[in-house]
Amino acid sequence: MDVILVTAVIASLFLVIAAAEPLAARLRLPYSAILALLGTFIGAAAIFLLRTNITDALNPVAAAIINFPIRSNVFLYVFLPTLLFQATLGMNLRRMLDDWVPILVLAIVAVVAATLFVGLALSWTSSLPLMACFLVGAIVSTTDPSAVVGIFRSIAAPRRLVRIIEGESLLNDAAAIALFGLFMGFVMEGVPNPTPLGALTQFPMLLGGGALAGWLAAQGAIGAMALLERYEKAQLSVSIALPYLAYIGSEQIFGASGVIAVVVSGLTLNLVGPGKIPPTAWANLKDVWDILAHWAGALIFILAALLIPRLLEDTNFRDFLLILVVVAAAIAARGAILSGLLPILRVLRLSPKIERPYRVAILWGGLRGALTLALALAVTESFRVPIEVKRVVGILATGFTLFTLLVQGTTLTWVIKKLGLDKLAPLDQALSNQVVAVALQSVREQVSTTTDTYGLDREIVRSEAKRFGTRLNKAVKAAEEGDEILDRDRITLGLIALAGAERDATTARIRERTLSLRLAQKALSDCDQLIEGARSDGRTGYQRAARASARYGMPFRTALFAHNRLRVSGPLARMTADRFDLLLSQRQILRDLEGFIDGRIRRIHGRRVADLLRELLSRRREAIETSLEGLRLQYPGYAEELERRFIRRTALRLEEGEYDTMHDDGLIGAELYTALKQDLARRRAMAEERPALDLSVQRAELVRQFPLFADLEEKEIRPLARALRTRYAAPGDIIIRRDSSARAVWFIASGALEQQVGGQSIRLGRGEMCGQLALLMPKRRRSEVRAIAPSTLLRLDESRFKRLLKRSEKLREAVRQSAKRRGLDVSEFLGEAPEISQEA
Repeated sequence: MDVILVTAVIASLFLVIAAAEPLAARLRLPYSAILALLGTFIGAAAIFLLRTNITDALNPVAAAIINFPIRSNVFLYVFLPTLLFQATLGMNLRRMLDDWVPILVLAIVAVVAATLFVGLALSWTSSLPLMACFLVGAIVSTTDPSAVVGIFRSIAAPRRLVRIIEGESLLNDAAAIALFGLFMGFVMEGVPNPTPLGALTQFPMLLGGGALAGWLAAQGAIGAMALLERYEKAQLSVSIALPYLAYIGSEQIFGASGVIAVVVSGLTLNLVGPGKIPPTAWANLKDVWDILAHWAGALIFILAALLIPRLLEDTNFRDFLLILVVVAAAIAARGAILSGLLPILRVLRLSPKIERPYRVAILWGGLRGALTLALALAVTESFRVPIEVKRVVGILATGFTLFTLLVQGTTLTWVIKKLGLDKLAPLDQALSNQVVAVALQSVREQVSTTTDTYGLDREIVRSEAKRFGTRLNKAVKAAEEGDEILDRDRITLGLIALAGAERDATTARIRERTLSLRLAQKALSDCDQLIEGARSDGRTGYQRAARASARYGMPFRTALFAHNRLRVSGPLARMTADRFDLLLSQRQILRDLEGFIDGRIRRIHGRRVADLLRELLSRRREAIETSLEGLRLQYPGYAEELERRFIRRTALRLEEGEYDTMHDDGLIGAELYTALKQDLARRRAMAEERPALDLSVQRAELVRQFPLFADLEEKEIRPLARALRTRYAAPGDIIIRRDSSARAVWFIASGALEQQVGGQSIRLGRGEMCGQLALLMPKRRRSEVRAIAPSTLLRLDESRFKRLLKRSEKLREAVRQSAKRRGLDVSEFLGEAPEISQEA
């Protein structure tokens, strides 16, 4: 086909895409449904013009549309990677992991269920071979829930619900394509049918190979983008190449799933990219991918819709009946998962509760999109598939897609309205009235100041003030007459607003680069947990989320094990330094939030709620200060270096702002501005480098700080420091087990331990020791010691401890006092008499 004609058709399609968006908004219909309607209309009109004698002038254009060089491979290799990759960049991966069970259920189990339901229903009602029936089921099993996600966002549905639907749309394409490839092998002639066992053994390779290919491609791309830090357009170019190379490399080199490779590469970039790419460049990268995905999604719909009239050309009445069978079976399968399996997961606490109205909306919003049409097109293009199978598969898949778009898509808004999901809850409505009243009062004060400042005409001001006063009075009346908001609900709403303000402050610090890029996703994820915890369980949920954000998780415990047992210190050093950095930033943010409570929350929710929120905030600050103090004791001087780094980065941000203002005001020219920015970038790169954290505790310095060793001479301290062994303990770690043999004494450099002995709890803090009595006495221990705070411990073996005990009077006195607290007498042993017989 002529290049000029192809270019003209594509350019015209972009005009159609531009018209579809406002048309969808005006008609309140899903954007994809409008595109499908327009594409189908254009395709039908082209066929009509070619077959009618009304005019021959438009025949070249009609022929170009009908014979447009679009094949299934174009959809799968050009458009699909773009859509999948962009979806992964916009997701909060850490929060998705909290809901991985319902996401996998909807993405994989639901796809398998739809394949089985549709396949069995067709095998009972049609003459198609069983494997062809399952092939149809695989093709129609993947959903495109963009319409219901858009509506859920517009009605402020729970974020977790939106995230689950987005996760489903990301992963179900891979599951559907894998099943499609399996059943396609059964229906093709001249190709050996795959065995069920062989098919099952292929799945691990498809998934694992695709994941490995995507991870390797992403790591290479991230490394290249880090080297190109000063060249933002070059970074964008690398990101454009990544999904396509991952997709093609996975399928052609590894023989694995290209879809999985694209998803894993996007998730890897999403997770690691913010720590390697400056915030402005990362935001621009996401903006570019948003527009690329918008164009790709629109083109894939409209180009696929152009083929619909041709695919449905030979449809008969029996085919329409089979389309209804497919519709009923697919809806039944999705309904069984939503109403049967998800409630079971909720009972098992593996999934959030999804209310019935939302389940109905998800069921009716399970639209099928262009991937279904692309897979159907791939079947019709294959010369190895029997003609009758190609015809029926093309008709059923196309007819079912049209039903979901034209029937479900056009009525989805009506269904949402009937379910009552488009209305504010009574609590939100009551809050809305109060918020409007408070906002209008603030506006009136500001307008009054503005009119005085600019000397406006008094009559005009008086007239407008009267109109504004009428609106204000109505708002105040609505607030007074509305439903009363309980204090419990006000606290919940205040906590949601407070967590939202914390997220905004965190985002601002990331943009200003006063918060390390590597911690951006973690910090934002913690804020999201606070918002969702407050939304679901009020004060209890907020506090639980706050404790979870400060808790040492499994990765940290794994790093502790690697350091203590394997002497691998890199992961622990990195996590500890990250914790330092994050705690310093959180401390500053929480201090700034007090102004938000006084300026906003107090005006809307009252003094009592504001005081309670300030108290909760104060407790979080105290916990952060305690954690920072513990880290300072472990690593003297490191916190000071981080604070110096924070000040330097803040100064650079302010300096950059001054240069931007001078350039905007025309005080400095472009050449000088560029030179200043380059110098600033060089100094910022130096300031971004975080000081290295040396986990080898300065044992000699710590020994000098121990009161127990105060009477030792300098020449004795260094050998003692070399003999001590460091152990880091997380809260809950057992230091000494009950009934274990005594082999060493533990000195507490920082943190706190709890000793359980004789039904009593004894807490030990910095500068104290444990295990000394059991070491001196021959019987097994009757006590257990565990860490109750992040702790740094110094271990001294038995022989060295006994030698030290002879030289240090302070140490002997400490042993006497600890024995006295437990009702024991160790004077005989300290006097070098025979071993005592009391139990430890």
